[in-house]
Amino acid sequence: MNESGLTRAEKFWAAAAVIPFLLSLALLGIAISRQTFLAFAIGWPIIQVIGYAGSFKRSGGQIDHPLVKTQVWLHWMMIAMLGLILMRVL
Repeated sequence: MNESGLTRAEKFWAAAAVIPFLLSLALLGIAISRQTFLAFAIGWPIIQVIGYAGSFKRSGGQIDHPLVKTQVWLHWMMIAMLGLILMRVL
């Protein structure tokens, strides 16, 4: 990270990582209120924290490193799969 702040690419990847995490917390709230889908809803934020922390540590603190980008893509694919499952159920 430079003195002037984050670059445009770093801001993009940081925002792309935050969105699935916030969605997983929203899913956790919905799952707790309805008492369904709890195992996935509890596990997904935990997996994200562990995955992002590990990839960020191994990347040397670079947000736009390929390891961090892979974590972001994995969680966006999880959102897509979850959306497809919900569309099939509803």
